[in-house]
Amino acid sequence: MKTLIHTSAVATLASAFALGAVQAQPYPEKSIRLVVPWPAGGAADAVGRAVAQSLTVELGKTVFVENVAGAGGNIGTQQFVRSAPDGYTLLLATSSTNAANPHLYKKTGFDAIKDFVPVAAVAVIPSVLVVPAASKYNTPTDLVAAAKASPGRLSYGSGGIGASAHLAGELFKSLTKTDITHVPYKGSGPALTDVMGGQLDFMFDTGAFPHVKGGRVRALAVAADKRSPTLPDVPTFGEVGLKGMVMNAWYGVAAPAGTPVAVVTRVNAAINQSLKSGELAKRLQDIGAEVRGGSAAEFTIFWAAEVSRYDGLVRLTGASLD
Repeated sequence: MKTLIHTSAVATLASAFALGAVQAQPYPEKSIRLVVPWPAGGAADAVGRAVAQSLTVELGKTVFVENVAGAGGNIGTQQFVRSAPDGYTLLLATSSTNAANPHLYKKTGFDAIKDFVPVAAVAVIPSVLVVPAASKYNTPTDLVAAAKASPGRLSYGSGGIGASAHLAGELFKSLTKTDITHVPYKGSGPALTDVMGGQLDFMFDTGAFPHVKGGRVRALAVAADKRSPTLPDVPTFGEVGLKGMVMNAWYGVAAPAGTPVAVVTRVNAAINQSLKSGELAKRLQDIGAEVRGGSAAEFTIFWAAEVSRYDGLVRLTGASLD
């Protein structure tokens, strides 16, 4: 009997040590999914893939992008908040989905604050007013004159109602007192394709920088307080007489509510190291982004402030889905 008790005790201790060893395994132990709630081809996708590639290097495990588009980013975000809070599903949070949508939709399927743990800010990209390469419009003033001459005839595209391009377009209409038709798409990539093809007269886009450089579209103005280093020859709206026309899109990484602090700290450190190492920063700057970074606490404060700011912006533009 003593032998049996001793054997059983040893087995129990062995199991306990084995469980402890498993629990003590450093994060991450397996691949990580980064949900991008927008389709491939737009600015969010470009930022998400750059982040995923860099995190793969820093974390030592594959970080792969999963595009889950629809409903202005709500569908992918709804799926994300139902994920296990274990650090193996992350979200590319955006100003459209996580700051604007709560004011545009009566039901988004998630709480703008409570369902997320902000991990790290990544980048901010200003919107750029672009027209087809062969467009007859050479300045924002030309567009305004044409819109006033033929109300409702001009059209602009966006990645969906509530997307930064939509809010920028509505802000432009509000400031210029013009009637211009909004054409929403299921992502900014398809909308920009139609601008290139001449099916749309213009759009505001955060993902247009490479296409401007490639000559596929022309940039008329940047919706920022200062010129973009990526497009130094393109004036701001303030420079062409349209003050207040400032609109950008921000991107960051978030985890589901309840994710352990240790995991959040690990991913935050990896993102900041990626931004400092040079390659990620260069890729972001190449698409016109201003690199951010910083602590999870700083991103949390910024996130809450943006949710409040977009409330006023949505009210100003009158944009709504309800």
